[in-house]
Amino acid sequence: MTYEEFADARLAALLRYAVMLTGDPHQAQDLVQETMVRVQLNWRRVARSDVPERYVRRMLTNQFIDWRRGSWARRVLLRGEPDEAVPAPTDHAQSAVDRDQVWSWLSRLPRRQRATLVLRYYEDLPDAEIAEILGCAVGTVRSCISRALATLRAEYVEVCS
Repeated sequence: MTYEEFADARLAALLRYAVMLTGDPHQAQDLVQETMVRVQLNWRRVARSDVPERYVRRMLTNQFIDWRRGSWARRVLLRGEPDEAVPAPTDHAQSAVDRDQVWSWLSRLPRRQRATLVLRYYEDLPDAEIAEILGCAVGTVRSCISRALATLRAEYVEVCS
């Protein structure tokens, strides 16, 4: 498989994954673009891996987690709320409010915890594959998911009380 074939086949899925991580389609495009430049420069190594898509997803996740170390931290977001990146709900006002609230809670999670939740519940990956993507132990993945869910539960209880 060539880089071009890989990019044609997997770019849309990588972009959807990045939108779920960032909550913003513009940031997601930047994240995917930066990652794909690195993929192209290292294509021989990527292509030799057992599952190139998993390797690239790991690169994308690491780029997202390391976001603050690079130029991304110096960028200013002009909007405080996420774009309409997720499919539109059934046009109920409460659904929109709920969606925005969940995005708000997710955006406050540490990046690694957010990545584990997206990989588990959006990408529907098993713990072992998440661990491989994040470069950590399966127990660490389970711990991150548990902490993230506990944080989200606490936020939910606070809003409901």
